[in-house]
Amino acid sequence: MAPSASDSAAITACLPSAHHGFNARLTMKYISTRGSAPALDFEGVTLAGLASDGGLYVPEAWPQFSEHEIAAMSGLSYVELAVRVMTPFVEGSLTVEELRDLCTRAYGRFSHAAVTPLVQLDQQQWILELFHGPTLAFKDVALQLLGRLFEHFLKQSDDHLTIVGATSGDTGSAAIDAVAGRERVDIFMLHPKGRVSDVQRRQMTTVRAPNVHNLAIEGSFDDAQAMVKRMFNDDAMAASRGGKYRISAVNSINWARLMAQVVYYFAAALQMGAPRRKVAFSVPTGNFGDVFAGYVAAQMGLPIEKLIVATNVNDILHRALATGDYSAGTVTPTAAPSMDIQVSSNFERLLFDLGGRDGAAMAEQMRGFEASKAMQLTNAQREGAARLFASARVDQAGMASAMTWASEQCGYVLDPHTAIGFQAAREAGIAASTPVVTLATAHPAKFPDAVERATGMRPSLPTRVGDLFERTEAFEELPGEYEAVADYVSKHATPSS
Repeated sequence: MAPSASDSAAITACLPSAHHGFNARLTMKYISTRGSAPALDFEGVTLAGLASDGGLYVPEAWPQFSEHEIAAMSGLSYVELAVRVMTPFVEGSLTVEELRDLCTRAYGRFSHAAVTPLVQLDQQQWILELFHGPTLAFKDVALQLLGRLFEHFLKQSDDHLTIVGATSGDTGSAAIDAVAGRERVDIFMLHPKGRVSDVQRRQMTTVRAPNVHNLAIEGSFDDAQAMVKRMFNDDAMAASRGGKYRISAVNSINWARLMAQVVYYFAAALQMGAPRRKVAFSVPTGNFGDVFAGYVAAQMGLPIEKLIVATNVNDILHRALATGDYSAGTVTPTAAPSMDIQVSSNFERLLFDLGGRDGAAMAEQMRGFEASKAMQLTNAQREGAARLFASARVDQAGMASAMTWASEQCGYVLDPHTAIGFQAAREAGIAASTPVVTLATAHPAKFPDAVERATGMRPSLPTRVGDLFERTEAFEELPGEYEAVADYVSKHATPSS
């Protein structure tokens, strides 16, 4: 995975030019979607996670690549492409050499040399396999890097970090794998009891490291996510508000995680002929982070024809994009648990950008939503989203149909989440001349029961995790109450220095 001399020369030659406003003399600054938190550099937002005003951090301006600069990325290794795409975002906090070293170590743990390989299913439909990392899910692509970023920055500041996260399945195992045993970090991962698959749960609860704490809570993922956000704003807990712990996030509310996900959109599009040819992407979506990374890629100049937001029956994002109605309902448990979400945190980033980046207006809009769990998108937000996004609601029957078709027609096995994205891609009506890439977010063996029901075949775990069901589990069960979770964290976390 190490870069060749030609790769390194290429990456140096196509670093962002001065006319884009990003060079080694400048620092990328990040602002909150709600307008009142202080602007931070990349190191600051990585360690902070959520902004102190409750908003999410975004770059103060999107870096942009010209068509010539994108064309020059063709043929780079994944590591060198990652360095090229992410360099503008880390200006002032990491050198190109430091970023390359972190990426080399992060992606050296993947089982496929291409890191995120493409597979063709028919004349138009492609699958981008994002599950070749250590926990068999797309979250590894970002979290293997994020764990190393935490370690790098904490060593410089001689501080300790308390990571508090919520998972609907895959984030937890990927985050735990990324930071297990690392100095200066404690991780507390909340998952909804009984609402993740056995494989997903065991990938979290069988990791035996003193800095890892798994918490199974009563309730849904939305309940767990709400507790995490509340802890960031708890005066007794969060150091940013005078509390004892330097709390950070591994969920996609952390900008660094989203940044790393932008890279594989470039990787896929370049292989499909970008920048000369546009590409459409279909993304199985719950918390809107993965598909927002595609939006970022488009803002940077990548020619994306359409981003298809594929939801299951928990369809708040489909309703918001189709009718402007962003109203949370009751979470319905499904065979695609990572999408069983009714409050999509990263949607706020899109609404902020499409609403003219007005932090005060965004704060008011989100206060209304948080009070009533209902919100109407403005005309500017709806019209802006419609230019790039389409959406689809795929039910259990549609999911099973996609899994069956791929198995029978192509000999390819889809996990339930990817099947929802693939079904949405097939129904999207994209012109035949435009390739459609569905993001495969998890290995099918993470959901063997659902796959077997649809295809008659039970997928096996890869040999590198084949002993998962022989390992001993360890986790705490807690009521769905914030006070119980905060008390547990207080008793087990290391205070900030």
